[in-house]
Amino acid sequence: MPILPFHRRLLWLIGAGMFFDSFDIYLAGSVLGELVHNGWSSIPLNARFISATFIGMVIGAAGAGWLGDRYGRRFTYQFNLAIFGLASFACALAPDMDWLIGARFVAGIGLGAEIVIGYATMLEFTPPLHRGRWAALLSLVTNFGLFASTLISWLVIPAFGWRPMFVIAGLGAFVVLWMRKKMPESPRWLELNGRQQEADDIVGAVEAEAHSRNITLPPPQTSPQPAPVSMTSAAFIKPAIIGSIMQMALGIAIYGFVAWVPTFLVQHGMPINRSLGQAVLMSFGGPAGAALGWLLSDRIGRRPSIIVASLLAAACGPAFANAPSQELAVLLGFLMFTLIYFMVSVIVAGYIPELFPTAVRMRGYGITSTVGRLTTIFVPFGVVALFDAGGVTAVTLGIAAALLVQALLAAAYKVETNGRSLEAITLQEIGPADVAASAPPLIR
Repeated sequence: MPILPFHRRLLWLIGAGMFFDSFDIYLAGSVLGELVHNGWSSIPLNARFISATFIGMVIGAAGAGWLGDRYGRRFTYQFNLAIFGLASFACALAPDMDWLIGARFVAGIGLGAEIVIGYATMLEFTPPLHRGRWAALLSLVTNFGLFASTLISWLVIPAFGWRPMFVIAGLGAFVVLWMRKKMPESPRWLELNGRQQEADDIVGAVEAEAHSRNITLPPPQTSPQPAPVSMTSAAFIKPAIIGSIMQMALGIAIYGFVAWVPTFLVQHGMPINRSLGQAVLMSFGGPAGAALGWLLSDRIGRRPSIIVASLLAAACGPAFANAPSQELAVLLGFLMFTLIYFMVSVIVAGYIPELFPTAVRMRGYGITSTVGRLTTIFVPFGVVALFDAGGVTAVTLGIAAALLVQALLAAAYKVETNGRSLEAITLQEIGPADVAASAPPLIR
């Protein structure tokens, strides 16, 4: 299949939900600051709010995998979008901080699940030669949630207070929910669950769209079906271990560096107000990294991208800590942001879900996301311990160590997914099913 308007519509339908997911996650910083300022909350209560969000996201990431494989990608995506939309309205109506914390826990379940389902669903519809670029595009759309949340908070909270922020997130979720009424189910999931006609109808409609644009498609070719996969097989366990370690490394990089940049800049002697401003400028490395993923991931492959980016980021961190000037520190920080979010677009949005067979893709991806979320809970404590032991240099060396492990892992695990169908990736690992029991695949 070439890229068609069908794929673009799907990108915006999935991307819109993930944009509001990101928007909802990042509005917490601005809202919590206002709650302390007006006396509605306190630092300990804010900490409970953040903890409730992360605990909910861990539960959501774990549960989304089971739901997505059992009930389908479309149902699970819609279900979780409704959860965090309704919970956002409940946050806006909160009469006290305890209510707000409880509602935020429920919202966290939907927020954690949305990311798992979104990336994995998009790649099941995208042609093999374009999967890396489109995963990066989806990551780019998602990353703009941080910028939008920061900007709208600046415009809304001083004039109208903090409650409208949750209303905006809830309304956005339900607008997308309405838009997705005609979002198709994954044909791969339908075929796997014996719903052949429904799968063929969806693929046939996409082929008809191609024909209406005078695009000649090659005839479909029969290929072996992968053998059945269970969660106890090597085809599940190996990518689960690889994906979990990579999610841990990225969690350490994001929450060990990105979240601490203003503090690190102050250590360079920069005043706090200027430190915050420079951190905002450096945060543009997020979209820049996703754009770099769009340019490179399908050209040089997933594994080379992961290895090179991990090594460069491992070098940038200590260089940032020991930069001889504030200007060079800011430049190196921007490069670090760019490399980290480039890896997010390649690894989280593409490589990890590509490694799992369709039958267990959501559960596998959900497990790796859960491990990554759990890691982020402990990262701040590690940062504090390293900082006390050796300052910013010790922190960045710890991050560099995690990234070096990731580079070595990508070099040792010789499964390249670039330009290959999802079924071909699975066949490499587990071989074909019994030919007599295999139906010709409908997915081309």
